Amino acid sequence: MPGNSFGKMLTITTFGESHGEALGVVIDGLPGNLLVNLDDLKAELRRRAPGQHAVHTARKEEDVPEILSGVFENKTLGTPVTVIVRNTNQKSEDYLKLKDSYRPGHADKTTLIKYGIRDHRGGGRASGRETVSRVIAGYFAGLVIPNVSTYAYIEQVGPYKLKTVPKDHKVDRGEINIPDPQMSAEVISFLEECKNNGESAGGIVAVSIINCPVGLGEPVFDKLKADLAKAMLSLPACVAFSLGEGFNFAHLLGSQISTQPEAFGGIEGGITNGGPISFKIAFKAPSTIGEKAKEGRHDPCVLPRVVPVVEAMTKLVIADYFLRQQAYESFLP
Repeated sequence: MPGNSFGKMLTITTFGESHGEALGVVIDGLPGNLLVNLDDLKAELRRRAPGQHAVHTARKEEDVPEILSGVFENKTLGTPVTVIVRNTNQKSEDYLKLKDSYRPGHADKTTLIKYGIRDHRGGGRASGRETVSRVIAGYFAGLVIPNVSTYAYIEQVGPYKLKTVPKDHKVDRGEINIPDPQMSAEVISFLEECKNNGESAGGIVAVSIINCPVGLGEPVFDKLKADLAKAMLSLPACVAFSLGEGFNFAHLLGSQISTQPEAFGGIEGGITNGGPISFKIAFKAPSTIGEKAKEGRHDPCVLPRVVPVVEAMTKLVIADYFLRQQAYESFLP
């Protein structure tokens, strides 16, 4: 079955290509009477939108959302919500040199092998542009869980690593989602240099979730951590997921773990324990480098713009499991 849908109780299906007429999402399973604020949705999309900073791709898209169904008088109807954003600034000729070449680590070659055809203009469905649909869906998911706070930030880009973990979700993340002014300035300079040289860089995004209800998730296949990992690894360029202490568990003894309940990242046995949830994800450097990067319009690093997408996918998972838990509890005596 085509893999364009995600979720069970709250299901999204995204559609559209990077250089097509529009991209969008159908969101099914939203309760009725949720208040929709179009300005808030636009603000979320601006956080991800390209062309707002020197370290972004030069492609400029306003990403104006058009709600086609499921909302009436600024409230959800309980029926499928469909939202699109139209592509307005495609320059498909910039990608002609990629028509017959394949970028290692990108979906160029594998897409052609799988389907026998591919849209080389911007990567088609494999483009980071697809994530605009996820941000839209994440906004609506947030309406289901208004008390849950999700805070993602850049912990590392290339050789630059954050020295201090933010104390709370109110810490300013600056212009490129790094909660440290000095590191932010250093990374901006580094990424500008990468962009000028046709180079690219990867890094790590850290995520914190607070006020998540206890009891979300199941102890076998539907562990909450499993779907969080799936959600994150479905993102373009994401290559690794680490919950709590993650790979550090390989070095910790049982006696050490038993004295560090926070090491489990707020999820035990696949079920939320009511504490803060924490995980990290790693992103590879973009595959388009050298003269191809200079001639086209490409991000030298996905991290500055991926943070709101990470938050959106996090909210989608939590909202889906919250609705599933509500359904389960409705059957209890």
